[in-house]
Amino acid sequence: MPRIRPFQPGDEAALSEICLKTADAGADATGIFADDDLWGEVFVLPYAARHPDLAFVVETDDGRVAGYIVGTDDTREFEDWFAGEWWRRFAERWPLPDPERPAAERTRQDGTVTYAYGRRGGAEPFGDTYPAHLHIDLLPELQGQGFGRRLIDTLVAALRERGVRGLHLAADVRNTSAAAFHERTGFSRIPSHADVVAFGREL
Repeated sequence: MPRIRPFQPGDEAALSEICLKTADAGADATGIFADDDLWGEVFVLPYAARHPDLAFVVETDDGRVAGYIVGTDDTREFEDWFAGEWWRRFAERWPLPDPERPAAERTRQDGTVTYAYGRRGGAEPFGDTYPAHLHIDLLPELQGQGFGRRLIDTLVAALRERGVRGLHLAADVRNTSAAAFHERTGFSRIPSHADVVAFGREL
């Protein structure tokens, strides 16, 4: 039976792979970007690096990591750290796309890189009311078995121990199954950008 355990050093490659395999609105994003590594370096690895004690994984019977939840208890602080320490290491590998490039020539990778450069404390409106945020992904083999809910409960318990009052997340607007899942686990929709659906939950 798969089990939930705390993140541990050495899990990073599995986290990146899971992120990649679920990044396209829940589907496999392999090959969408020119560099598949970008997904993990933006959406999962910085959380495991900054808050390893708020990262949990699902380990299968054969010892593989096939799901995770990662988060931060202070979105403003995390985003400033991301901009000032984490992301600056990738300036040569993923330079900021030319803002004058015609829209027809911009790739999805350009959009994610531009997003990464724009991250900073206060850039998103959700962090004041719901200061914590999370990312959660499960490979298809684990979906529909209750592990997502258990991961949410595990992170919520850890955040409550820290006295955090609210938690938010944002999902691709196309990922309707994720939206339904979050509503079943106690989250409510909150105002968000046109291309995402955001959810908040009081703790």
